[in-house]
Order: sequence, then structure tokens, then C-alpha cells
Amino acid sequence: MAEKVSGKAFDVKIFSRLMSYAKNYKPRFIVAALSTILLALFSVFRVIVLKNAIDDYMIPKDSEGLLNHVLLMLGILIVEVLLQLTFIFYANWVGQHIIRDMRYHIFRKIVSFKMGYFDKNSVGRLVTRVVSDIETIANFFTQGVFMIVSDLLKMLAVTVVMLLINWRLALIALAILPVLIYATKLFQIAIKATFQEVRNQVANLNSFVQERVTGMKIVQLFNREKIEYKNFVEINNKHKKAYIKTIFYYSVFFPIAEVLSSIAVGLIVWYGGKQILSGFVEGPGVIIAFITFVEMLFRPLRQIADKFNQLQMGIVSGERVFKVIDTDSTIEKKGTIKAKDLKGAIEFKDVRFSYVENEEVLKGVSLEVKAGQTIAIVGATGAGKSTIINLINRFYEIDSGTICVDGVSVKKYELESLRNNIAIVLQDVFLFSDTILHNINLKNDAISLEEVQEAAKKIGIHDFIMSLPGNYQYNVKERGIMLSSGQRQLIAFLRAYVSKPSILILDEATSSVDSHSEQLIQHATEVITKDRTSIVIAHRLATIKKADKIIVMDKGKIVEEGTHKQLLKKENGYYRKLYEKQFSEELLVD
Repeated sequence: MAEKVSGKAFDVKIFSRLMSYAKNYKPRFIVAALSTILLALFSVFRVIVLKNAIDDYMIPKDSEGLLNHVLLMLGILIVEVLLQLTFIFYANWVGQHIIRDMRYHIFRKIVSFKMGYFDKNSVGRLVTRVVSDIETIANFFTQGVFMIVSDLLKMLAVTVVMLLINWRLALIALAILPVLIYATKLFQIAIKATFQEVRNQVANLNSFVQERVTGMKIVQLFNREKIEYKNFVEINNKHKKAYIKTIFYYSVFFPIAEVLSSIAVGLIVWYGGKQILSGFVEGPGVIIAFITFVEMLFRPLRQIADKFNQLQMGIVSGERVFKVIDTDSTIEKKGTIKAKDLKGAIEFKDVRFSYVENEEVLKGVSLEVKAGQTIAIVGATGAGKSTIINLINRFYEIDSGTICVDGVSVKKYELESLRNNIAIVLQDVFLFSDTILHNINLKNDAISLEEVQEAAKKIGIHDFIMSLPGNYQYNVKERGIMLSSGQRQLIAFLRAYVSKPSILILDEATSSVDSHSEQLIQHATEVITKDRTSIVIAHRLATIKKADKIIVMDKGKIVEEGTHKQLLKKENGYYRKLYEKQFSEELLVD
């Protein structure tokens, strides 16, 4: 997911696409925009009132007129405050609603990706897209678009009024402007590349920390604390260097802008003073007004450079977010048949599949599972056992062949309805940081607490759950860390059971558990596999003796099929060798 800089200081296509999200909030967007226009007009009007107060009332010593103009300025200030409040509130309101919509959009896209996408992309980077990059896009609206429009309008109004009051003084001020505009343009181009690098380094940092915190047990088990700390220091330094580069550009640009502004003020004071002495300028109010106008003209330009950076950061983040949104890595959903009341008959017809192109994992697999049967799939690591269950669920698309459920190709079923009929219990059980109840029913309102409790009693784990503090409301914390591996497996069995699947898949579900948990799991297996099609994948062959059929795989092919007894009778059979080897190893352990 490495991103490249587009090379443009301003990408119109990305800008337009980001702005398209504002169309749902047009009324409030218009209110924010009108506020910026009025702010520009009132700020200029205030300076004109100041000029008149000095030249028309202060110099002639008209105290009553001076007081009226001061009160008028106070009224203008109050209006400006109200307009500023309106602008800030509605600009931020629009920005926050837009990023909410964008988060909906990108998260909906992420959950639709096929598993192959997550095999190739870092979780930390995806988290950065959904959280940090989207937050940067919020500043694109609040600190970027609206502020730039406000500043541009203010600059335009100031320029027009300056020309109307005294075109000679106006030309002096405007003569410095092209130099500042050119410096601003160079600054904008340079800063975009540095911001891109900063965002890349943030993504790398997030990815590194997320992976190490998740795998902290491995880090500590293999004494890699110092090594990982050294790696972190290196990544953190890269992030620091990228950020310092942006600071360097800021530290060069802003002093230049200040110097140019001061030069413009100095020229106006010098030339304006000569004009007053010559009688071409009516009074000092004009000079004071022009000094204020120069500040109003140059300060927005400096701010525009800064706000344009916010705009560019938003566009850079927009590029990264849209790359995820535009990624075509979803399972094809052209199926129209609802998978209702499936009996669970499964058939693979000459199925070929590869995770990496030209490296086949399944090499023409054909198998048949009758409705209600329990079949077991065995074989060495990498034989293709888990791949079969991934394909039944359509986590991946097959290269060729056909997979049917109840005689219908899985591609013809609506994907959601197909998956609703399949439940899987994996070896590595994933539990959310939530209550046991929500980890079982996955917040499905159709599955009540009473149903969960009844199911727990049937498979024999109700007492275990009731022994926990808060029982079904017990929070298992992140990844179920508060439970043992065996307890997590039991929760996974119950989760599968309450979903009432037509097809049940157990992938190494009895490995790495203690003997007590294994007895509970064996009982749970008998209960939940009864009268439904079940596929059991196991390394421990003792757990699959009762299967209706055992399929033996090796290097992506089915090499043997039959019952436990039938396969043991085969001289030099693959299954027999596996069984004898495992049985002898267990005797040696005993």
C-alpha cells in the first residue's frame, strides 16, 4: 500500500471528489460560505470607518462625530464576532459530517474485501486510512477550503478598496505581492512532497506498533525487546526527519513573508508621507488605513500558504483513502438465489486454486459431502485443508472448477445468505473486547439471552460461564485475553451453535487445549454436528474416528478417501502411516 506523490501542488480531481461529499449538506455549506463573504466585507468596512474617524473627526477635533464612528466600529466588531462564530460552527459541522460519511464509505469497503486483500496489506496502514487520514480530511474542510475562500475574498475586497482610495499607494503595496505569491507557490510545491512522506512514515509507525503490541508475547518470549526497540527507534527517527523537513520549509517561508510585508509598510509610510506633505493625500487616516490594509492583504496570503498546506494534506490523505475505496478486491456478488433451508450437500468439481498466480494450492480437487454427513479432512501442513473451507465460504475466488451447495454453484447464491448458513470454529479463536453474550450472538438481536443460555446448557458450558464474574455479561477484553485458549474455543463452539448453520466447519478446533477442555469440546462437537453437514479438519486423528468419511490430502490433491477402518486396512496407505506415526508418538509421550 505504498503511495506515490501525484507531483501536483493541487490535484483538481481529488479536490472535486472530496467536495462532492458536501452536496448532502448544501444549506449549512452555503451558510458557512456566506459567512466568509460577509466577514471579508465587514473587515474592510471597519478600516474605512477608522480612516474617516481620523481624517474627518479626529483631526478637525469633532468629538461627537468621533464618538459615533467609534460606536459604529464597535457595532461592526460585534457583527464580525457573530459571523466568525457562525462560520466556525458550520464549517466544522459540515467537515465532521463529511468525514463521518467517508468513514462509513471506507469501512463498508474494507469489510467487503476478500481475504486476499488482507493477506497483502498491513492492518496498521488500514487503521491509519480510517482514522488519521480521515481526520486530516476534516481539516481540509475546516482549516483548508473555507479559510482559503475567506482569505481570498478578503484580499480581493482589500485590493478593490485600496485602488478606490488611492491608486498610487495601492500600486506600491501590490508591487510586492507578486514576489510573495511566487514564494508561496514554491513553498506549496515543496511542502506537498514532505507531507506525503510524513503521512507514509505515520502509516509505517502505526503498522509497526500495532503488530508488535499484538505480538508482544512473541517479542518477549524470544527476548526481542532490545531488537524491536532498535527497529522502533529507526522508524521513529524517519518520522522525525520527515517532519523536520516540513518545519524547515515553514521556517524559511514565514520570515520571507514577514520581511516582504514590512518592506511594503515601509514604502507606504515613506511615499504616503511625501504625498501628505505635497497635499496629494488628505490626511494621516489614509496612511493608517493603508498600513492596516497591507497587513490584511499580506497576512491572509501567509495564512493561505499555511491553509493551502492543510488543503494539500487533505488531498494527500484523500488520495490514500480513495485508493482503498477504489480498490477492486471484492468477491463478485452476482448471485440472486437466497440460501434458505439448505440441506448442506457439498460438491467440489475439479477445483483449482492459487493464492499466488501460477502456484496452485488445490490441483483439481473433486469431493462430495452428502447432507448431514460428517467428513474429516487430514493431511500435512500446506496440503490444502484450510483452503477448502475458505473456498466454501467464498473468501477467495477459485481459478477453475465448480463448488456447489445443494446442487447449486456457490456463485449463484446471494453471498450474505450463503455465509449465514455456514459457521466456522477456528483454531485461533478471535473474540472482541466485549461481553461473552455479544461475542456469542455478535449483537444479533434475533438471538436472545435465553436462547444462548439454552444452547450453552446443551453443549455443557453454561456452568463455566455462570462461574465468571457477571456470567454472560463478563467482558473478555481484547482478543479474549481474560479466558484460557480452551475457554475461548468453547465460546466459539457456542457462537457457531446459536447461529443454527446448515454447514458446520471445525478447523483444528481441538488442538492446543487441556484435557478437561478437550472433553468439553468433544461433547460440544457431538452436539453441534448432530443432524447437520460437518467438515472437521484435525491433526489429532483420534478426534475424527467417528467421521462418516475421511478425506486425506497431500500437496493439494486428494490421495485417499474412506472411513477410519477402511483407511487403516490399506497397506502402505497415507492415512495409515499418519495414524501409526501419531499413535506411536503419543505412546512415547505417555
